[in-house]
Amino acid sequence: MKILAGILLLSVSTFAHAKTHIDGIWQGDATVKGQQVPLTLQITGKGDKLQAALRNGPESSPATSAVLTGNHLVLTFNYFARTLDATLDNGTLTGTFGSTAAGATRIPVQLTTATTKDPSGNTPPSIDGDWEVEVKSAKGESAWQLRVEQKGSDLRAVIQRIDGDTGSLYGSGKSGEPIYKVSHFTAAGPALYSFAPQPDGTLLLSNLLNDKQTNLVAHRPAEARKQNLPAPTDPTQQTTLKDPTTPLQFSAPDLSGKLVSSKDVQFDGKVVIVAVGGSWCPNCHDEAPFLESLYKQFHTRGLEIVNLSFEEADQLKDPTRLHAFIQRYGITYTVLLAGEPEQLNEKITQANNLNCWPTSFFIGRDGRVKEIHAGFAGPANPPAHEELTKSVTALVEQLLAEPVPTQNASR
Repeated sequence: MKILAGILLLSVSTFAHAKTHIDGIWQGDATVKGQQVPLTLQITGKGDKLQAALRNGPESSPATSAVLTGNHLVLTFNYFARTLDATLDNGTLTGTFGSTAAGATRIPVQLTTATTKDPSGNTPPSIDGDWEVEVKSAKGESAWQLRVEQKGSDLRAVIQRIDGDTGSLYGSGKSGEPIYKVSHFTAAGPALYSFAPQPDGTLLLSNLLNDKQTNLVAHRPAEARKQNLPAPTDPTQQTTLKDPTTPLQFSAPDLSGKLVSSKDVQFDGKVVIVAVGGSWCPNCHDEAPFLESLYKQFHTRGLEIVNLSFEEADQLKDPTRLHAFIQRYGITYTVLLAGEPEQLNEKITQANNLNCWPTSFFIGRDGRVKEIHAGFAGPANPPAHEELTKSVTALVEQLLAEPVPTQNASR
């Protein structure tokens, strides 16, 4: 009897261990607005050393915590205030992904360790290279930039809008099918686009998660110029000051509750970057490491950076996501709680057409705004990102080289 009980105990233990064996690569889909968005999850370790990350090509969005209780998995991405909550049953993880805010809509997800590949060995037509997408956006844009890198049937794409880029989109085409699909699923959430080559050499682009962005026509840049189509908006021309002679004013509390103002002595005679953003904004996440690198490089020479962070009401009361944002990027420059996103133009009244996240104001030592830059081209768009980092760095160096006025304008 004791031997039988021991065998039974061992069997139950072995079964429980097998049931919760979870490390490895998990693949599946998230169901978003009736569309299936591919999702890849990598899990390593076990117990209190369990780690996980959402994978997109070579890129990853690491979970800040991973907890497996029995067959119940909870991954937290605190820098976007999102979780993946799933149950493991018969080799399948089934659950949801979404915001931790009360009442937020969550996305159904289902993952297995099984992988499938397109059996087709044929290569679809090439759409490699640069494109310009005709749009009429609420932000006043007439064109977006689309960059596609194609190797065989595999694609990596990025769309650059005035706010910033979409992040890297990965996918493939299949021989005999007149459409490509590219996507990502990151801690910020899902994206899914289709590209359909047309007989006239254009592409039809559709955001499959936004029914207002479907069947947009993309041309090669040279062809767009021949047709006198508008080019993508210059980020330095999107937002202007109503009165360029008046210094930009701001006043908001920092995370300790201390009120910080543009008139404070710490900004007197300094070059100041006032970066408008929010921890909910993916392009602001791209911008933060660059701002921090500028701050470390130039702070001792007179550069100050102020992040005016616009957060939702629940985050203003308890800015846990913003704290995680600061920690993730090691931010040491000034961060202020400026208000809610819909209060942007109420809080910053001196600008025309201020509607992009992020937007950065570059202020000289005399207190005047020298340039305004809308959006941010992140690492997913290497040529634009390199050009932006070089031009902004040069601008900061130019402003720092200017003499400190003997009597500064009132900020």
